[in-house]
Amino acid sequence: MALTEIILDAQEAAWDVGVPRRLDVTALPGKATAIVGPRRSGKTTLLHQRMAKLVESGVARTDILYLNFFDDRLRHLWREGAGAVTDAYYALYPQKKNPQKRNPRTVHFFFDEIQVVPGWEAFVDRVMRTERCSMHLSGSSARMLSAEIATEMRGRALAWELFPFSFREYLDYLDIDPAAPLSSKRRLLVQHAFERYWETGGFPEVVGLDRALRVKIHQEYWSAMLFRDLVERHDFRQPRAVLDLGHRLLDIVASRYSLNRLTGYLRALGHRVPKHAVAAYLRAFEEAFFLFTVRLYDASLARANTNPKKIYCVDHALVGSVSSGILANTGHLLENVVFMGLRRATPEIYYYKSATGREVDFVAVLPDRSRVLVQVCETLLDPATRRRELAALREAMSTLGLDTAKLIVRRGVAPVDEAIDVGVGTVEVVPVWRFLLELA
Repeated sequence: MALTEIILDAQEAAWDVGVPRRLDVTALPGKATAIVGPRRSGKTTLLHQRMAKLVESGVARTDILYLNFFDDRLRHLWREGAGAVTDAYYALYPQKKNPQKRNPRTVHFFFDEIQVVPGWEAFVDRVMRTERCSMHLSGSSARMLSAEIATEMRGRALAWELFPFSFREYLDYLDIDPAAPLSSKRRLLVQHAFERYWETGGFPEVVGLDRALRVKIHQEYWSAMLFRDLVERHDFRQPRAVLDLGHRLLDIVASRYSLNRLTGYLRALGHRVPKHAVAAYLRAFEEAFFLFTVRLYDASLARANTNPKKIYCVDHALVGSVSSGILANTGHLLENVVFMGLRRATPEIYYYKSATGREVDFVAVLPDRSRVLVQVCETLLDPATRRRELAALREAMSTLGLDTAKLIVRRGVAPVDEAIDVGVGTVEVVPVWRFLLELA
């Protein structure tokens, strides 16, 4: 099929706008807007939503060009380059070309999975310099990262991270408005919705599916990420070692790890891998936005890097679908839920360890540079657990000079959330569903 026909077909196609996402993407003149994130998190749907808003604002469909470069009909561009796309578009609409002409129309380019086309960075840069246009890009996370865009685009692009549904977005999917007054009935409705979110996770495609199908799709996501975004992209020579490491990391989610222990684990399985290779595997998992490393909160970067780190996954339900379930318990999964809530707000997340060895799960540095201490616990019904968690927070608050902290629980919270005076400040006991809504 001719490229012009593909362009015309795309302009007439129905757009799958799905559920509106709560990602505040700000497009700036002269800069490309890039949406990055893990596979199947909804990047294409977000582009469709932005195109639909343009049409609603009065932009003609002929002023919008959307192409998904994973389309087999565009395979020839993987060899020839993306320049043929704009050549074909401006051949259809020559009056829109060249910003020097009087009152040219702005063209809105939406290029999905553009990273498969060689030289896409130079192409985007050239078009933005020579034409009157806006540019929206998305790509599979491991091939189109914020750092790569910053390097290749030389400041001509801004990247925005898109993750699976947050709890608030999940409520949007269920058509539940959490901003409405929380009567006892509505509170129960939101709590029941969280229990469903706990089971399904946030990947848009699996929401509403039965468990067997959800597990199957999660496992397909995991396999695609392992072999396309890690093994193929980085040309790792021991794919089985990468697979075994991935499963090990999911098994120990929300737990501490060290490079030496992981290397020893793989060697015990018969993999002859050096420590630097295991470090490369870990970096690749993070680049793919599927796993995240959290280091110790310490003013000394050397001490923070030499201490064990903690590992988290982009979606807690995916952990349940892929891991063995031997080591990761519900407490770990709850901690993972809270981590991802924080991660949507900031990438600066650490764990804290006091001088006496007490640990607090998270110290998060928010965009306004304020810090929040967060401890996670399934329930405080056991008095010993309550004393232990409050003692850890009290020490951290005293040392870090903070007068508030949050203790997030899943079960056992009274209808009125509790505020506990610990001598150096106040610890707020908050149910996890409320905490996630406060972060959104």
